[in-house]
Amino acid sequence: MRLKGARHSALTKGLRILCAAGLCLAGTAADLLAGPVPRTKPSEEATAPDGSLERRALTVGRGGTLMDVLGKAAVAANDAADAMTALRKTYNPRSVQAGQTVTVLFEPARGSTGRRFAGLEFDPEPARRIMVRRTARGYVTTEVKRELRSERVSAEGVIRSSLFEAGQAARVPVSVMLSLIKTYAHEVDFQRDLQPGDRFAVLYEKLVTEEGKAAGEGDILFALLTVDGEEMPIYRYRDRNGRIDYYNREGESIRRALLRTPIDGARITSGFGMRNHPILGYSKMHQGMDFGAPTGTPIYAAGNGTVEEAGGKGSYGNYVRLRHNSEISTAYAHMSRFAKGLKRGMRVDQGDVIGYVGTTGRSTGAHLHYEVLKSNRQVDPKSIDLPTGEKLEGRELQAFQQTVRSVDKVFQDSRAGLQLARGSAASEDKGCTRASAC
Repeated sequence: MRLKGARHSALTKGLRILCAAGLCLAGTAADLLAGPVPRTKPSEEATAPDGSLERRALTVGRGGTLMDVLGKAAVAANDAADAMTALRKTYNPRSVQAGQTVTVLFEPARGSTGRRFAGLEFDPEPARRIMVRRTARGYVTTEVKRELRSERVSAEGVIRSSLFEAGQAARVPVSVMLSLIKTYAHEVDFQRDLQPGDRFAVLYEKLVTEEGKAAGEGDILFALLTVDGEEMPIYRYRDRNGRIDYYNREGESIRRALLRTPIDGARITSGFGMRNHPILGYSKMHQGMDFGAPTGTPIYAAGNGTVEEAGGKGSYGNYVRLRHNSEISTAYAHMSRFAKGLKRGMRVDQGDVIGYVGTTGRSTGAHLHYEVLKSNRQVDPKSIDLPTGEKLEGRELQAFQQTVRSVDKVFQDSRAGLQLARGSAASEDKGCTRASAC
């Protein structure tokens, strides 16, 4: 039986109101009145609204994988496999690190009171979020890059044993100190020049997310080494051609043709000249300098050049020789291994890693044997007159001097805040001796 006219409209309207309230009638009367129910086309995003998602934060264990995390969360094996397949298009699941927090998402299951796997999300880096979501067409991976802002941070300290240790005492990040050491390696012999009581200061960029979470370190903007009472400031400057370098206050690049020390934090164990050979047992000319350092310590190219040799070389062990110009070459011996891809004929830039400290060849322990050759004859590295880089002139010099004034003000303002924080800490803890705020 079908109802027509006003009665049909009124009843139909009433049934729709009841259905909207979740009180639809069951049975044939409702079917007759309402007619066929159209199918709802599924939306592309089939997951529940974020408000109804259950989030479970789990940690990747040592040697663990993302599949292990999903297994802990009781995600069905086929769902986990499909999610990993989608993830691989954006991120290699094998790159996940131990300690990484992964949020596993669940949503209400349709037609039951249970929950089903809806996806996962994690931050492989502070500025990067990876999200995998279940959709009507399967799992989809998206990547979100967070905006980073730069904060300027200053630190300073007194050198007691080494510049690196002074930086650690001042709570300067390791990456910043290594960059500082590499930059000053053009000017300073860290083994011989630095003495207890010398000082350092640095102004560098700290990168943070919008939420204030640390996301790494940026560039060193300014640094100052005070060696035997002499101040050695350097400033980062980008010229009109986009080239970035470090300059002293007069606008002279501190970059020299060769680094004075092609290795970080090493000590000189043997200088250039006659010595009693530790293995052969008799006096013999030592035609280089030895830097004692742990196996695996990176070795840097002392200058721009071309690889002339890279391989085994008798008592030298694993050996690299670089030609820098028609007259000057440098050599590096006893390496444990070479840098990946290093081969004869390739170009290298000053500061590139060319190998790693070892004890191959005729050697009594892990160290770098370093030689400077002039017209193919070994010479004392300390005797070489190393020309400096370019000097800024004209408008470029004027622009640099403006940068110097700006950076000096930022550093002094930051330094004042650092000293205020240090003073407050000292009032609470008279034993505080750290270089930065305690």
